[in-house]
Amino acid sequence: MAIFKGAGVAIVTPMYDNGEVNYDKLGELLEEQIAGGTDAIIICGTTGESSTLTHEEHLDVIRYAIDRVAKRIPVIAGTGSNCTQTAIYLSQEAEKAGADALLLVTPYYNKATQKGLKLHYTRIAQAVSLPIILYNVPSRTGCNLLPETIADLVTDVENIVGVKEATGNISQVAKLMSLVGDKVELYSGNDDQIVPIMSLGGCGVISVLSNVAPRQTHDIVAAYLAGDVEKSCRLQLQAIDLIGALFCEVNPIPVKTALNLMGKGAGPLRGPLCEMEEANAERLKKAMKAYGIL
Repeated sequence: MAIFKGAGVAIVTPMYDNGEVNYDKLGELLEEQIAGGTDAIIICGTTGESSTLTHEEHLDVIRYAIDRVAKRIPVIAGTGSNCTQTAIYLSQEAEKAGADALLLVTPYYNKATQKGLKLHYTRIAQAVSLPIILYNVPSRTGCNLLPETIADLVTDVENIVGVKEATGNISQVAKLMSLVGDKVELYSGNDDQIVPIMSLGGCGVISVLSNVAPRQTHDIVAAYLAGDVEKSCRLQLQAIDLIGALFCEVNPIPVKTALNLMGKGAGPLRGPLCEMEEANAERLKKAMKAYGIL
């Protein structure tokens, strides 16, 4: 059984103006996501600015989300690192806190070989009992987890069960599913490719768009799962301009800006991320208005 089917939100980490984590706002956002039909919470991923959280903050945010969600929907903790031992530590602590699953990004900067990636993920998986979703986003990490490597991992390691696929390369996704489609839970990591990836056997999306449009993102996946591909495609295409605006600068700059425009109080970004360029912010506002969320 899949960890979840549907739209999981890669949720932001709200901040106060002084840069500290705003747990009150995080609680509000979590409640709004659940009320909006979101199928899972992915906490401390890229969108949650995990790379600029201290280890203590990282784990505190995970623990807070788990406690606040209280098993109403799955909470998947982002515990990846470019250090295998650090990823093991974060993963073990998330398991102790009650996470339902782990999301493990490929090691960034190190540029590990495929052999090294297998060893990295196997060692983490052996240190915990939770199901694991691999996260492949080479545009950010400089490291591509190849289909053959994923196939070996999901075949050989019992609790490696899924992949968040954000290469943008549909041919690579098709290759993966041809190798091991019956053994892997496939999630789109790109909001503009939900329908294409589901057509190859995907079971949902881990979404940035869900931060600002939880019900609409849920409905894209729900329609597809219900067999209404035409509706799913229509909803996907209606969101394309907004999705483009949400990625016109590096994530999570635009989505935090969007939440602030909506009065959600997501707060500032941590350096080295900075506020949006004025022209891009205007593009985002226009797209949000056209989509009916501003």
